[in-house]
Amino acid sequence: MTITRIGGLAVLLCVLSVAPACSQGDSAPKAVATGAVPAELQTGEAKFNANCSACHGAGGVGTSQGPPLVHKIYEPNHHGDAAFQRAAANGVKAHHWEFGNMPKIDAATPEDVEQIIKYVRWLQKQAGIF
Repeated sequence: MTITRIGGLAVLLCVLSVAPACSQGDSAPKAVATGAVPAELQTGEAKFNANCSACHGAGGVGTSQGPPLVHKIYEPNHHGDAAFQRAAANGVKAHHWEFGNMPKIDAATPEDVEQIIKYVRWLQKQAGIF
């Protein structure tokens, strides 16, 4: 098994492990990113890993501290890109999940968040979210 496939399998297992935490009754994504992250999204991936993954998990699959971003709730029609910008800049009062409030992320600039959004949207597309 290649490193990429092992990583993809690990992400899939993480998605399956957080599915019961979905309080909205939505099912977990059907698939997750199993290939290499495209070169143009690797900066966003690095910024996501530095600023977001501690709570939202590697590959956006969630942790016990924060919800999965690779989830139908965060599709563009429900949480547009501006919502991600506001969340990083101002924090978010808990409203979909029971993880507590999200603090603002001072270390992430609006340009950083733009790159992170592109990466998260790619992950979502890979998972069949939109």
